Amino acid sequence: MKNFVIQQEKQPPLAMISCGILHKDVDFLIEKNHWNVHAHYLDSALHNYLNRLSLELNKALDESEKRGEKTLVFYGGCHPLMDKYLEDHHTCRTHGQNCIVMLLGYELFMQELENGAYFLLEDWALTWEPMISACFGVNLTVIREIFHSSHKYILALRTPCSADFTEAAEAAARFVDLPLQWMDVGLEHLESVLAEAIQRRLSEE
Repeated sequence: MKNFVIQQEKQPPLAMISCGILHKDVDFLIEKNHWNVHAHYLDSALHNYLNRLSLELNKALDESEKRGEKTLVFYGGCHPLMDKYLEDHHTCRTHGQNCIVMLLGYELFMQELENGAYFLLEDWALTWEPMISACFGVNLTVIREIFHSSHKYILALRTPCSADFTEAAEAAARFVDLPLQWMDVGLEHLESVLAEAIQRRLSEE
């Protein structure tokens, strides 16, 4: 895996407000490439609660700005007002519809999505049942109907930074009564997405 060298001499660290879903992978890439970036992670389930996402994202950006930090947002289009928030805070975000696109690339994402995949990452697997119940209620029949209506299988994505979350993934698949498949994923696409966004943000006034 090549390094993405970004020139940041004499510049303070870039404050990246990020979804926590890929926090281990992002931390690894920041360290690997010696990027002068400080990442602040928000709860990975916030995309299920638009009011909370709005409040916490804007609060984190406000706090960074008060410290005089230049910000970057590592999120997809996870809120219908995302572009407005970026404009209000004079910042930008990583390119990509969501974190899965940024990890897999658009073509592979669409291929699996069209096949009926529900993408499962380690962080979601570890908090699956309470997260899904909080979002859809506690009626298991209803939850399974929701998942079966648009998905054919759970696709667990294992990155080089993932711990062994086999047991949690199997439990998640049983909970929604869908078969479980696995895919090993490299970090090359995620790395290029982050590098492009960091360089783009640093080049802005």
